[in-house]
Amino acid sequence: MSTTLQSEQAALSVGFCGLGKMGLPMARRLVEAGYRTALWNRSAEKAHTLCATTQGMSAVGATPADVAAQSDVVMLCLADHASVEEVAFGPQGLAHGARRGAIVADHSTMAPAQAQALARRWRAETGGAWIDAPVSGGTAGATAGTLAVMAGGDAGHIATATAPMTAYAARVTRMGESGAGQATKLANQVIVMTTIAAIAEATRLAQRTGIDAASIPSALAGGWADSVLLQTLQPRMIVAPVQPSGTIRTMLKDLDAVEAFACAHGAALPVAALVRRWLTRAVEQGLADADISQIATVDPD
Repeated sequence: MSTTLQSEQAALSVGFCGLGKMGLPMARRLVEAGYRTALWNRSAEKAHTLCATTQGMSAVGATPADVAAQSDVVMLCLADHASVEEVAFGPQGLAHGARRGAIVADHSTMAPAQAQALARRWRAETGGAWIDAPVSGGTAGATAGTLAVMAGGDAGHIATATAPMTAYAARVTRMGESGAGQATKLANQVIVMTTIAAIAEATRLAQRTGIDAASIPSALAGGWADSVLLQTLQPRMIVAPVQPSGTIRTMLKDLDAVEAFACAHGAALPVAALVRRWLTRAVEQGLADADISQIATVDPD
């Protein structure tokens, strides 16, 4: 480890709120990278377990405000806008304990306008900076430290937050001012979900016509149809996973945000709209919390 990196880690205190499927491996990598890390989760047991099972300097905050009081930069990885707003500005929220000028890097996914409103409020109440920094790469990327971060906000603040984020991200790209990270994530979700839908259709075609559907990933490896999604999700369409890596409910939430954003900007997204209807049908059939791969089992409209 370089002397410069060690000095950055020693000088910067970070916080991490939200230890779910994505947040837990991200926070683990942050602690193991050597950052002094204050942790908070609604279920405190997860935070205590992480502290006990990792090599590094970490502590559990009793509240988000407690985490903010110990941190120069606080990372959030939460379910939705409502959760982020509560953790940031609720009765025990970050804003009540924040150091003057503290930076928040929010890895959650929401509408760009919501991120911009949070940034304005954070600046007004704390004098600090809010970066919308959604991620792509799934739980595998979080565990391996290869996530892609799409960031919106001031370039200098993003540069400050980039050092700890590289503990779990292969690259951090500034996409523009506040809200630009979330806008990029919505574009990412259009690509991801329409690709998953295409893979599901190909799998259904193979199953209906006698092709060995399980052989498709290996048969297409290296060709133009190959992708991380094909290699990762198509086998899950053949044999449903015990635990979902990403749910239909979550992806539908994101495509709802995509539709609203597209409408606001006059952008027609006919393929994404069809996939959204497919996801809605899956939810209506009781598959909201199933792995996203299981749209392959649902007949679209």
